[in-house]
Amino acid sequence: MSAAYVREIQQGILNLLLHKLRSFLTMLGVVFGVGSVVAMLAVGEGASHDALERIRKLGSSNIIVQSIKPVENSSSSNLPVRISVYGLTYGDFDRVAETLPDIRRAVPVKLLRKEGQLEDRTMDLRLVGTTPDWFDLVRRPLIAGRTMNQIDLDTHASVVVLTEQGARRLLATQETIGQSLRLGGVFFEVVGIIQSEVSQGGSVQTPDSEIDAYIPLSVARGRFGDLSTIFAAGSRIRESVELHQIIVEAESTDSVENAAAGVEHMLKRFHDREDYRMSIPLALLQEAEATKRTFSIVLGSIAGISLLVGGIGIMNIMLASVTERTREIGIRRAIGAKRKQIIRQFLMETVVLSSLGGFVGMMLGLLIPMLITHFAGMPTIVTPISLLLSLGISMGIGIVFGLYPAARAAALDPIVALRHE
Repeated sequence: MSAAYVREIQQGILNLLLHKLRSFLTMLGVVFGVGSVVAMLAVGEGASHDALERIRKLGSSNIIVQSIKPVENSSSSNLPVRISVYGLTYGDFDRVAETLPDIRRAVPVKLLRKEGQLEDRTMDLRLVGTTPDWFDLVRRPLIAGRTMNQIDLDTHASVVVLTEQGARRLLATQETIGQSLRLGGVFFEVVGIIQSEVSQGGSVQTPDSEIDAYIPLSVARGRFGDLSTIFAAGSRIRESVELHQIIVEAESTDSVENAAAGVEHMLKRFHDREDYRMSIPLALLQEAEATKRTFSIVLGSIAGISLLVGGIGIMNIMLASVTERTREIGIRRAIGAKRKQIIRQFLMETVVLSSLGGFVGMMLGLLIPMLITHFAGMPTIVTPISLLLSLGISMGIGIVFGLYPAARAAALDPIVALRHE
């Protein structure tokens, strides 16, 4: 940067300091504009990132099929005891895993609620009966011990893998590995503890949300069967559900659509009613990413209005400054200053004003998301692009809204300017 430019910047700063309060109030528009842009984009990015991560945990190449209870026939509602048979079957799992193309593997899931007892602690636990493929498909870090293996499944071994949440509820530790846990009257050996994924609410949940333990599917089927009893409103309802979920992994993300169509076609052939529901995380992910882009554009546009208002404020003040400094401009022109030098002088002042306001606004934009996360618990993410974008826009506003006052100052006739009182 040449010495002339440095002198012009210094002169611009000195001119702004002559009217400290006015310069400060003018700068506030840019400060709040930049701060609001950074903060609103951080809130939108944090919320979108949280939703996208929960969807990604389901697996972008996975298809989740869930059993749902259909509407019961009203003619059976007056019976004291009735059995509802619905949902996915072991036959469905076999057909999906063995006959459909574009399928890498499928994992069956059976959900159970059983009373668990570890030493002197007793409580209701939520269990998943599944196969070893589950731990490859839905990855969770291993805290202690091991997960179940194919030998456990084939030999109907009574082993149990606790989640971190289940271990906390039972006050289990690494020393618990090898101890016996009683589940519904059956003793299981605790062989491992894995990290759990606790649901955060909303419509998007991981397949193992709020689960306490995993047991082999062969044991869940052989020891506990498929019938469960629900007591409600003075009646007893017995439900028979073989599988509550089937998680299907496609060969690749490109084959998810074909695999989903194959699963849907197969299920329609063997189910005469809608007692299942399919969820495709890839479709949810694509929709969420599109929503994220729209959300960011809307938030950025709203916050950009604040920057526009700040720019109008800068132009207004600089026009007033041109009027106040008409005689000064005339003197400078009279002693040989060129029009481009006058333009550059006023542009320097507006750029200094907007750049300083942009920098302070960036600091404010960093502070607000931290306060939101601390007090409201909402996730916020400040991205470098939002900081650079906001600072660039603030400097651009200084140039755009400073051009007209600068050009107006340079266009003044020196003789008329010298006569100005």
